[in-house]
Amino acid sequence: MDTNRTPSERADALEERQMQMLGDRIVTRSLLYYLADGERSLGTGFAVGSGKRLLMGEDPRLPAMPEKPTLLDFFALRFAPGPQQHLLQSANLAQKNGLPEKMVLACLLHDIAVCGFIRSDHGYWGAQLVEPYVDEEVSWAIRMHQCLRFFPDESVGYGYPDNYVRMFGPDYKPEPYIVAEYERARKHRWYMSARMICVNDLYSFDPDTVVKMEQFADIIGRHFRQPKEGLGNDNTPTSHMWRTLRRPCNAL
Repeated sequence: MDTNRTPSERADALEERQMQMLGDRIVTRSLLYYLADGERSLGTGFAVGSGKRLLMGEDPRLPAMPEKPTLLDFFALRFAPGPQQHLLQSANLAQKNGLPEKMVLACLLHDIAVCGFIRSDHGYWGAQLVEPYVDEEVSWAIRMHQCLRFFPDESVGYGYPDNYVRMFGPDYKPEPYIVAEYERARKHRWYMSARMICVNDLYSFDPDTVVKMEQFADIIGRHFRQPKEGLGNDNTPTSHMWRTLRRPCNAL
């Protein structure tokens, strides 16, 4: 890093390097990007009148993906590195606690939306993303862990997370749809599967422990149905989500 430059100058330099990588292409951003900044906008839109073409296909600013990407490729080349350690530690704890392999996989993937796609309603997005490739119980548990996290279950030693008090305040109440989902989940035959994600999530993070993805390669191989065409190329109901992760700035 050039320590002689101000943060603003370093940001300008980074932008200049990215522009050089893009050549004459313009990067467009989705509405969701701007909504996160409190703005209803499409930014440059379709750049009409600029005389330049919009970026389509591979983004040269991102690591190149293989022709037939696997789940591990997305972890390595697209997902945020930091939050992955949380997933790995959760799966590691589940493994130490003797959970079945498919539930170890559920713990490994439970926050896949947070580190790889979108934060809002992360349980639902994450479940949908992996649904064609895992056992139905796994995707259900990933979906429902989102609502169960807000409700204690003393029978398995799960209490309301202290972090939630810090993050949301002591008076926070889950939204009605979360309460309704919890009530439905409580009566479901796979309730305890989703609850085990919560149990192995809450106390899993240790900053002094580093877990490697290689530890779970065999479990992924046995319980994640990797398409031979590559994720995004296999024409499932969620292939478009994997394609979006691969090429997030496609104009259309």
